[in-house]
Amino acid sequence: MSELQPFPDDWERALAVVAHPDDMEYGAASAVARWTAEGKHVAYLLVTRGEAGIATMPPDEVTALRAVEQRNSCAAVGVDVLEYLDHPDGLVVEGLDLRRDLAAAIRRHRPDVVISINHHDSWGGPSWNHADHRAVGRALLDAVRDAGNRWLFAEAGEPWDGTRFVAFNASPSSTHAVDVGDHIDAGIASLRCHEVYLAALDGDDDPDTFLRASARSVGESFGCDYATAFEIIGGA
Repeated sequence: MSELQPFPDDWERALAVVAHPDDMEYGAASAVARWTAEGKHVAYLLVTRGEAGIATMPPDEVTALRAVEQRNSCAAVGVDVLEYLDHPDGLVVEGLDLRRDLAAAIRRHRPDVVISINHHDSWGGPSWNHADHRAVGRALLDAVRDAGNRWLFAEAGEPWDGTRFVAFNASPSSTHAVDVGDHIDAGIASLRCHEVYLAALDGDDDPDTFLRASARSVGESFGCDYATAFEIIGGA
């Protein structure tokens, strides 16, 4: 990991945009817990409801279940605004419809910064990122620009060009980090709220073990006990 810079803290409002319930909880939530404890406002926008995420349960049951788990997860890190765009889980299309919906949300929330997760093809090495993550991340970068152009998606609200940058957690090209030593417990609690989803996953990774190991690794590079890394795109 290249030398990480401190994540800018001179902002007040953030909009976190991800594809699925639980996406923010695999690392970024610990940073959110720090930011909300500092008095910053963070809202969550989920592009899908994660209805295709549990192979052993039908989508209509999963939708209701994951909505409860995500609401509890948000509460664990001080987030009280949670919205959905209702695009189909697993089938998110990077295109004008998604850009329009994202631009409308950015205009509505008027964030200083936008938070998301890795949108690259890989997490690093031979891994392959989820199609929805890739589609949402790339469309999000376009939508931040779209939101400031009054001639694009004119029906989607008053323009907003005040977003300074987009920060992607868990990127293989991370540039910045947040010290989360005082807030990693809240981040772990946030992931644990996805109880039924986690139980349905193959493997036995415990949220505490997984998140601490990941944050410790970033912290070693950043010079603290635990940290969360982000790739910042745009002027910080």
